[in-house]
Amino acid sequence: MGHKTGIALLMLAALMAFGFARSEASLLAPATIAALLITVVLPAVGGATLLWGGGRRRAARMHMLRQRTIDAEILRLAAREGGRLTAGDVAIAFALSPEEAKETLDALMTRDLADIAVSDDGVLVYLFHEAGKPGSKASARGILDA
Repeated sequence: MGHKTGIALLMLAALMAFGFARSEASLLAPATIAALLITVVLPAVGGATLLWGGGRRRAARMHMLRQRTIDAEILRLAAREGGRLTAGDVAIAFALSPEEAKETLDALMTRDLADIAVSDDGVLVYLFHEAGKPGSKASARGILDA
């Protein structure tokens, strides 16, 4: 919606500028300057803002959606792998750079979805507790029964 409105405002500004250019009005008169500001400059600025700002919001939404999808797929991979993943596992599985895989895993750890451990070889291993216990739902009891 903002994209179409932005284009319409820019077209309006162009038509008004064309009309002013063809008119006999003195461009130095205060009334003409005020009319130019209201009918040409304001719509042009508004249209450009809608076009430019709309693209940034869409890009931000796309990035957020991509990140949520990657997070969900990492949790699914963790369930398949017994709840233990490395940044290398994630990078290979989702065609991410090792840095991006590590940043994503660190973000999941920050959200308390994973903990971190170090293997004997010095490799960081992310532990997803819920994903590593698929059978625990069957043994669940009521809170007061525990």
